[in-house]
Amino acid sequence: MGVRLIKVSAVYFAIGALLGFYMSIAHTYTLTPVHVHINLLGWTALTLAGIIYHVFPQAAATKAAKIHFWLHNIGLPIMMIALAFVVLGYEQLVAFTAIGGTITVIAVLFFVYNVLKNVK
Repeated sequence: MGVRLIKVSAVYFAIGALLGFYMSIAHTYTLTPVHVHINLLGWTALTLAGIIYHVFPQAAATKAAKIHFWLHNIGLPIMMIALAFVVLGYEQLVAFTAIGGTITVIAVLFFVYNVLKNVK
């Protein structure tokens, strides 16, 4: 589980870096909130979770870890794609940003529960 999360986080890192590179070249920073959230919730948070799961394999072997993994990687793309459209002017997609954000927060809560219960 830990290594898989680290590999997935590397993909988010590439997406975040490429988005930042695009914004820099285009001199348009409208998508900054998307860039920041992909880097924080995708690259940084998932890398740290992966390291924790690697160091504490008993936490990685739980149902909570699997739920965290899947909800995080379902919720974050929904939130980021919708947020990109919202900041580009498609306000009708705000609900999808909220849905993706809610799924991601639930994933984080499963991770926190798992760490508190199983990291010793």
